Amino acid sequence: MKSTILQTWPENWPDIRSSRFAEGEQGVIDAGAFNAIEVDEIFDTLNHAQTIAGQSVLYRSLAKPLDSIEAIKAKQQATEAIADDAELRQQLQGIVEQASSNEKNLYLLLYGEFLGSFGTAREENEIEGFGYLQYKRGTRFMLDLVGQVKTVPETQSTYLNEVLGQIKNFTDSRAYSLMKGPVFISEQGIQSKPERKGSWIPAIIFKPNLFKPLLIALFFGVLWALANFFPTNLFSISKESIPVASIFFVPLLLIYFPIVGGFDRDSCIIPLRNEFKISQAVGETLDALGQLDELLAFIRFRESFGGDLALPHFIEADHHRINLVNARNPVLAYQNPEYVGNDFQLDDDKLVLVTGPNSGGKTAFCKTVTQIQLLGQIGCYVPVKSATLTVADKIFYQVPEISHLDDGEGRFGTELKRTRDIFLATTAKSLVVLDELSEGTTFEEKLESSSNVLDGFYRKGNSTILITHNHQLVDNFVAKGIGLPKQVEFAGGAPTYTLIEGISRVSHADRVAKKIGFSKEDIDKYLADSKSSADKT
Repeated sequence: MKSTILQTWPENWPDIRSSRFAEGEQGVIDAGAFNAIEVDEIFDTLNHAQTIAGQSVLYRSLAKPLDSIEAIKAKQQATEAIADDAELRQQLQGIVEQASSNEKNLYLLLYGEFLGSFGTAREENEIEGFGYLQYKRGTRFMLDLVGQVKTVPETQSTYLNEVLGQIKNFTDSRAYSLMKGPVFISEQGIQSKPERKGSWIPAIIFKPNLFKPLLIALFFGVLWALANFFPTNLFSISKESIPVASIFFVPLLLIYFPIVGGFDRDSCIIPLRNEFKISQAVGETLDALGQLDELLAFIRFRESFGGDLALPHFIEADHHRINLVNARNPVLAYQNPEYVGNDFQLDDDKLVLVTGPNSGGKTAFCKTVTQIQLLGQIGCYVPVKSATLTVADKIFYQVPEISHLDDGEGRFGTELKRTRDIFLATTAKSLVVLDELSEGTTFEEKLESSSNVLDGFYRKGNSTILITHNHQLVDNFVAKGIGLPKQVEFAGGAPTYTLIEGISRVSHADRVAKKIGFSKEDIDKYLADSKSSADKT
């Protein structure tokens, strides 16, 4: 059973980014690709969700994208169904907006810290008093959510109907019965009204307030019995008897509140909230709310992006394929109409070799391809005029790594281990980006090692994109009729950020050095200035 966002949250307060990778966790992307593709930056750009649940579900989708074409298409159809139906969108938007205003009431109930009878709450996760107000508000949030969703009619989307049905089905759960009340406390523990049906075992009815009519009636009943069976002037009402009676009643009032409130908090509210926290039904309901919010966030992302966006067309194929028209980077092109788009196609060739000078846009382009693949596999719009993709069972992105002191193999060994792990995990349906290969060795050995690695990936049959300055490596593969050579274009000494056919044989290292102020001229000037300063002293 899939973990819900509620199950991934810590004990103190919900964490939107709680779906980060655990050590050794497997999925479409791993921890290395997660960081290299800059998923956190994608999330910050894409995040138009309004609820904490929605943002958590969106982040989980990016960290753990779908690998089923049926699931992706179902999610795409749900997004289109909402986008094309103004009335449905308005209704769902109203549900999400109200949830956004009130969902913290539930989280305060589940995760709030009780301060005691006389504490004063100063933080949003603190509860003063006995928790009656927080209990009523938290459970009311869930009950209102279900009530609102029940008014939404069936749609043409199977995915959307399942999400809405998941919220509606909360009414069949024990958690719902307990939230709706009444709640019974008996020798058998906490029971809901349906569970008490037909039971004659005595039980205490929990009501989330200090005023207990039955308890008060019982108290006065005892007083009446005492007054009748043990006559005394204590129970006679007169002006003169008030001071005497106050000596008896005031202490009772002072202990009534902590006894009754403390019992409700410790025996009812805290056990109930602990049960709600681990309730699969509560978790699935919050997940469903998050999924609704996520779909609306996709639509808001498209409307605010600026430029062409489309839902990719996914196809079945024996190996990974990708075809993008006017692809732009989801992060860098957001509300940036000047960002240059590129066409990209990788079908039967399976290998693309990207060369070009420093700061020409090679890495940005490769991140664009992988980020579009990732967004496509969560059912989201992508910044293209059109896109045709296959589902990638794995998305890998290798970047240069720094070796550690305890790594006996050095930089070359560190990077080669990562490449080996990627190679072993890759199938013909994977997408792999390699940012340089075999760093930390001689040119001749780098050329040989890189050739062996690339040939292995090519024979595996997956889509592989190599970013490299090693034009000799590219020449060798092109001579064998393997791979598509691409280069980033420069015009007038400046990058156009356009990907064109060909092999770049320059790196423009001097241009980068001058840009950051560390060219030969800059070094000479620095030394001259230092000598001049030394002479003056």
